[in-house]
Amino acid sequence: MRIALIGFGGVGKAFIELLHDKHEILKSMGLTLILKSVMNSRGGIYNPMGIDPLRLIEHVHQGGELCEFPDEGIRKETFQNLIMRRDVDLLIETTPTNNKTGEPGLTHISKALERGFHVVTANKGPVLLAYKQLCTLAAKSHVQLGIGCTTGGALPTINAGRFDLAGAQILSIEGILNGTSNYILSEMEERDCSYEEALKQAQQMGIAETDPSLDVEGWDTATKLLILTNILMEEEHKLREIRIEGITRLSPQHIQEAKKEGKRLKLIGKAEKGNNRTALTVGIEALSQDHPLFNVNSTNKAVRYITDTLGDLTVIGGASGTKPAAASILRDIINIYKGYPFV
Repeated sequence: MRIALIGFGGVGKAFIELLHDKHEILKSMGLTLILKSVMNSRGGIYNPMGIDPLRLIEHVHQGGELCEFPDEGIRKETFQNLIMRRDVDLLIETTPTNNKTGEPGLTHISKALERGFHVVTANKGPVLLAYKQLCTLAAKSHVQLGIGCTTGGALPTINAGRFDLAGAQILSIEGILNGTSNYILSEMEERDCSYEEALKQAQQMGIAETDPSLDVEGWDTATKLLILTNILMEEEHKLREIRIEGITRLSPQHIQEAKKEGKRLKLIGKAEKGNNRTALTVGIEALSQDHPLFNVNSTNKAVRYITDTLGDLTVIGGASGTKPAAASILRDIINIYKGYPFV
């Protein structure tokens, strides 16, 4: 399978490393991934014979720029050239998420699907804004669109709902979908410290961004919840419809009061059917010990589905970070290779 990568940040680099690390395992499946193009915001490289993943990662780790990769056969690459040549089978799109316009990822994914490339993406924006349109493009071109990385990375939220609950109606989706917020809440409970102290610890460990607002104010959870709801419940909601509350106003007193009652405070994204409508919320809930999400602590995430015929399914765990996110991209690629239908 000939592949191209657009987006060479943390997840993109981790994916290139996986290409090297997992080469023998993939080969044992009968799958050889040939990396032909890599692009970032400053340009790109192309080799018709394939780019050596190990040499590229070594070059970058030594401080080299992508466009200065010294390898025989390397040419400059642009997205337009990639689309016009049509010499790859699958495009991986990992550019930064833009929830307002979906760009530039939306254009990358749309054009690739139109030209007959499979696409696997970690980019939430295009999926959030135009999932049905992208599925239509994929179906017309008889290719697949893999989006498993967009709603929990290593946690198989979409695959569990799509494949393992096939034929059932999902009545509710409930999840701890943001590892950063969950880590902060766990620290506040275990160390009896303030939100500010727990956040600082998370930032020092690289778990939280310098500006953690998307995580701690509930927007990341809301985005993932919306994607899950629209895809698995086959609905068309907008982000503005979700009532969103984050964790920034929580005090140690709130945490300890819940603890005395045998409960834990968690940031929960929830979609519930009722009265001919589906209500979507993101907010703090006090979970009792018999709740399936009670013991989901630290950076762990989880999703719970309640259905009409298959009962209650909860999926917990999945590592956090760039490497697990890259591994979820590789998972989608393998499943496309095996012929599992995404669209």
